[in-house]
Amino acid sequence: MALATAFLSEDQFTCSICLEVFNNPVSTPCGHSFCQACISTYWDGGRGGGEGAKSYQCPLCKESFRKRPELHINRTLKEITEQFKWMASTGITMDGGGGGGVEDPNSHPHHHHHNQLALSLQQRRGEMPEGVFTEMKTRFRRSSTSVPNNPNPQSPVSSDLAHSNQYHDPPPPYSPPRRHTLSGPSVSSNAPLCPIHLRALEFFCRSDNTCICSICVETADHRGHNAVPAKREWHIKKSQLGISEVELKDLTSQKERKAEEIQNCLQEIQGVAERETEGAVCAFSKLISSVERCQAEVLEMIEMNRRAAEHRAQSLLREVEEEIAELKKRRATLSQLALTEDYIHFLKMFPTLSTPPQTKDCSSVSVVSALTSGLILRTVNHMMERFQEEMRKLPEVCQQSSVDQTVPRPNPKIRRVQEYAADITLDPNTAHPRLIVSVDGKQVHCGDRHQQVPDNPERFDRVVCLLAHQGFRSGRHYWEVEVGGKTDWDLGVARWSVNRKGKITVSPAHGYWFLSLRDQTDFAFRTEPSTNLTVNLKPSRIGIYVDYDKGLVSFYNVEARVLIYTFTDTFSDTIHPFFSPCTNKSGKNEAPLIICPVTMT
Repeated sequence: MALATAFLSEDQFTCSICLEVFNNPVSTPCGHSFCQACISTYWDGGRGGGEGAKSYQCPLCKESFRKRPELHINRTLKEITEQFKWMASTGITMDGGGGGGVEDPNSHPHHHHHNQLALSLQQRRGEMPEGVFTEMKTRFRRSSTSVPNNPNPQSPVSSDLAHSNQYHDPPPPYSPPRRHTLSGPSVSSNAPLCPIHLRALEFFCRSDNTCICSICVETADHRGHNAVPAKREWHIKKSQLGISEVELKDLTSQKERKAEEIQNCLQEIQGVAERETEGAVCAFSKLISSVERCQAEVLEMIEMNRRAAEHRAQSLLREVEEEIAELKKRRATLSQLALTEDYIHFLKMFPTLSTPPQTKDCSSVSVVSALTSGLILRTVNHMMERFQEEMRKLPEVCQQSSVDQTVPRPNPKIRRVQEYAADITLDPNTAHPRLIVSVDGKQVHCGDRHQQVPDNPERFDRVVCLLAHQGFRSGRHYWEVEVGGKTDWDLGVARWSVNRKGKITVSPAHGYWFLSLRDQTDFAFRTEPSTNLTVNLKPSRIGIYVDYDKGLVSFYNVEARVLIYTFTDTFSDTIHPFFSPCTNKSGKNEAPLIICPVTMT
């Protein structure tokens, strides 16, 4: 018969790196403890991090830390470890000398064997008096508010050893013999009895994880198993709960600090966004003002240049017109001179008229525009192209944050819930008389009139709904229902014990957990009052996921892979999938609800 060798054994105070009892124990952010020198050497050596590493890993759970954690001495664990070392060195708990059993020489042989078994249990290595353990547990819990300075480990141990000696006195005369260990009486007067041997369940089989009696220990079912006193195992588990409580408190503090850090970052981001908004408004306002001013100046310059060119052109035009008039006049004089018969007059006028008149050379005269707005416009167009190019890059820079805030992202858990797909079929015995269920139990729709069906106790007689054959009392389950273009429907789960006759109240308090659609657009989860939901993408197929143990009911838009809503509660009864196609509304809502095969997406 293999019995446990430790109440608080050396393994519980052993560093997993050096395999020795803790020396200056420290705790990593993930909650595991090591010797300060061991974990520092481990990280410095490059196996879990180091100067050239990008992260540091816990040697046990392999959790990575991007920044090397700051390690502080776990003073509570150090104090417990020092007391353990002291007791080990003095031999109080390591050599079995801390106490013994008392045997009644007149007792029955079975009682004699019973006491020998108790004596063998208490002489195992690592046993600790109940008082010592209680003191350790008290100090360990008290460490959450204060850490004792310079503890004297001998005082509580000596006190508790004296306290534990009360259990080593012989039993009173004529009383039934009792078993004793260093941790106190192993059997309580009101301890439950073994259903087979009618003996107190004073042992705990670690191999089978069940409580057994002293006779069960020697039977074939438990021979060779790791059996320990049940009270001792209870104290061990309680001590582990205390340690876990402190570790959870530390982890909670870390998470709270992280939440505060995130909150501070959010406030900083909001401040930066406000400053950037003000800067953008100011910059664009200045830009708009500058552009308007430049536009006015360019237009004014264009107008001035136009007027100057017009004035010059008019001056040149007047000069040319005067010369044209002079030339026409001379031409007319020459024509008249050619017709005259007075040769004396002809010869007198000829020298004057035959000489060409003095005129300006017009070949080099031109009116050129002095406008320079073309260069300015080309510059403005180039600037606009650059500006538009930068604006096109803006959505890429802000895409991650903008998508997170405005567009529903695919839910990465959709594949995980689909792995729990269940084969669901409708139960026609629960269906309202107007509901028509297909032969394969996969479709249901509402007819125009009541059918002639038996009035079973499980049948709904007023609300047009029904349940599935399958019921759940544990585990995770998932199924999908095609709702198509229906205007109204209800989907979810309900307790098997719900009221089905007459008017019923649908809410979690009355055993109903389901999602509803009304009038094509109004989505709600049926609580008291209803929880209205905003659904941006109307689903045509609904996925329902149930985690019975955690009390979760979740609804998904299967095509969009988006979580619609999750409700958390506590289930205490068998729950069944719940369906209601609602009334057909004169044919507007006559489409059926269809249970579909689940396809991995």
